[in-house]
Amino acid sequence: MSQRIWPNFYIVGAVKSGTTSLYAYLRQHPQVFLPTMKEPHFFTRPHPSPEQTHLIQYVANVEQYQHLYRGANQFPRIGDASPSYLWCEEAPERIHAVQPDARIIIILRDPVQRAYAQYLMDFNEGVLDLPFMEALQRDWTRSDKGWGISQLYVELGRYTAQIIRYQQRFGADHVHVCLLEDLKKTPLAVLEGIADFLDIDRAAMRAIDLETAHNAHRLPRGNWARRLASGRMSRFIGEHLFPHSWGEYIWRHIFLREGRKPPMDSTARRFLQELYAPEIERLEHLLGRPLPDLRVSWKAFEAIKDTKPSALPQKPSGNI
Repeated sequence: MSQRIWPNFYIVGAVKSGTTSLYAYLRQHPQVFLPTMKEPHFFTRPHPSPEQTHLIQYVANVEQYQHLYRGANQFPRIGDASPSYLWCEEAPERIHAVQPDARIIIILRDPVQRAYAQYLMDFNEGVLDLPFMEALQRDWTRSDKGWGISQLYVELGRYTAQIIRYQQRFGADHVHVCLLEDLKKTPLAVLEGIADFLDIDRAAMRAIDLETAHNAHRLPRGNWARRLASGRMSRFIGEHLFPHSWGEYIWRHIFLREGRKPPMDSTARRFLQELYAPEIERLEHLLGRPLPDLRVSWKAFEAIKDTKPSALPQKPSGNI
């Protein structure tokens, strides 16, 4: 039996905070192996609810996980980019059990914007039809929580305890925290910092394509697109009968269209800001530096505070 290959670095989250971009950039580095399946979620061990089983892709056993890494032993750095690992309390211990010297990369975003971006993704994919505030309230108050069970809109943005778990298990020097705003403004500098953290050639980062947008916001072409996106049969066809790249292209260019992101409901914004304000203060204390880029939505709200709620996504009727 051939020796098992376990990743030696993990992009663990946060959800909707730039993990797709980091994955796409690092895959271009000649010393890095990342599998074609971006998010195996193997160490989260999801148990999705019946109504969400077809919406959640994950690798359930060791044999399937090892299959993703065939030929990876030729690369100095082998990675897994599963954003559920930051939230999952058990993931640090499970990763440590197979790779105690793993390097952990965490990328963060204003938690208010993160929650809204996740909601818009869920809305586009037909997971829910509720306006944002109603979706937040329903998810926040439900008793059953979990990856593939609830949406975890609030929980996924509570970064401090999540980072502490990785620091305690792997050591602070093996945990690298960066920000989505920095990746957008100075991508090469962020990637060079990651190269230093992973002990790979930082000069190779200059050859990486930084112009292509990854996972940028788009709008559904209509309710037909949302219904198809959430259907069991269409999900099966897109995920099992086509190469991943084909399915991604069809989704982004046939089901979705370019369009401006709708403004956030001011009530939902205030609700989240009140929840997250002390959280960001705790995180600043933990990391020992101010984090104004985690309060982007506070500044954005001042610029659009007179926006009418009617511009927000509502329960759809007809095409949107």
